[in-house]
Amino acid sequence: MDFAKFASEFSGFVWGVPLIVLLFGTHLFLTIRTGFIQRFIPRAIKISMSRENEGEGDVSQFGALMTALAATIGAGNIIGVAGAVATGGPGAVFWMWLTGVFGIATKYSEAVLAVKYRVKMPDGSYAGGPMYALERGLGQKWLGIVFAIFTCIAAFGIGNMFQANSVVGSLKDYIKPGDDYENIMRWVSGLVMAAITGAVILGGVKSIAKVCGFLVPIMAVGYVLGCVLILIKNAALLPQAFSDIFSSAFSSHAAVGGFAGATMKAVVQAGIARGLFSNESGLGSAPIVAAAAQTRNPVRQALVSSTATFWDTVVVCAITGLVIVSSGHWKEGLPKESLTNAAFAELHTVGPIFLLFGLMTFVFSSILGWCYYGEKAAEYLIGPRAVKPYRILWVLMVLFGAVQPAAAVMDFSDAANGLMAVPNLIALICLSGVIAAETRAHRDELTGKS
Repeated sequence: MDFAKFASEFSGFVWGVPLIVLLFGTHLFLTIRTGFIQRFIPRAIKISMSRENEGEGDVSQFGALMTALAATIGAGNIIGVAGAVATGGPGAVFWMWLTGVFGIATKYSEAVLAVKYRVKMPDGSYAGGPMYALERGLGQKWLGIVFAIFTCIAAFGIGNMFQANSVVGSLKDYIKPGDDYENIMRWVSGLVMAAITGAVILGGVKSIAKVCGFLVPIMAVGYVLGCVLILIKNAALLPQAFSDIFSSAFSSHAAVGGFAGATMKAVVQAGIARGLFSNESGLGSAPIVAAAAQTRNPVRQALVSSTATFWDTVVVCAITGLVIVSSGHWKEGLPKESLTNAAFAELHTVGPIFLLFGLMTFVFSSILGWCYYGEKAAEYLIGPRAVKPYRILWVLMVLFGAVQPAAAVMDFSDAANGLMAVPNLIALICLSGVIAAETRAHRDELTGKS
């Protein structure tokens, strides 16, 4: 069995009904347990814009958020949304969006535990995340080890190979190199991305946070602007797009044009799986950098962290989904990379430029953010000596991902994400009482009376 076939079958097994129920059920459970923390998003956004240092940590709250957003807002927001629509039809966009809305509570909860159970390392830096919550909160170090192993593996999928592969796919559609030159383009693109990645990650989390703090606002605003221009052009088609999204969210979608159709299960599965892939709520990745933030208490940083899911899915993914569905090209049965390109081509010369800019900057920032997640997991398993070799391997895998088949990379990433989420969700459910207690203890942070 080749890698592509194995990855496809394994991804289908991991993302079965049990994991979907566990993930979405956890989102709902934590929404209730935190008293519907989503209602404090305006307050959270206000706090997140502050660049002041408000406690011990390695980077500012803003720097931690930008690093988390850099890792979160990636190719999943563009290619991932297209993949959800290509597989599950327009209804998958609804489930992606809903996963983001309820996932805000999960992202908040992850950060509460990350800051509460973080540890100070011998060199003065901070380390935290689900592995420390599992070890110090639940007393189950073996589960912490399992999570760290899955994180090291998953990082190479969602945060590395998939990102690099997405750039190559879009470049291929944009410049149309032909069969004779496609491999050359893949290798050149991979080498350039690997070289730039290596130059930044050698500086560690402070270097990564600095670059991301500069890059994320520019890339997000630029990409959203391109999407808004397309939606203005497609304004007359938006009512039908909304109708398609909501009407097919709770039913099977019949075949139309080149679209092969999708069962209700496929619609929900595609939306929730790609939703997790995009916003990472429940995955356990973002709390790793949240633990390094300079903050005075767990709730304050958790509020800041929760805004990442809001911007990523509730805003960026929703806009991307509307662009793709309103374009109507999903009916042609196009593959995900071509589907996104076709939707942005509606804006003629400018559209593909916005897409390419958005994808390249999203990808680069994700590769930087996920490198930090992976190396902290490796550090938990082996110690500080693991960091440098992990960074070297990380750079090499950027090149490897650029030259691999797109479908295989996507399936591998999905499967690894699912495995990584399981121990983290166990920690969130079992320690939900701690999350609720911390929220009550620092309620002033939620109301702004502190």
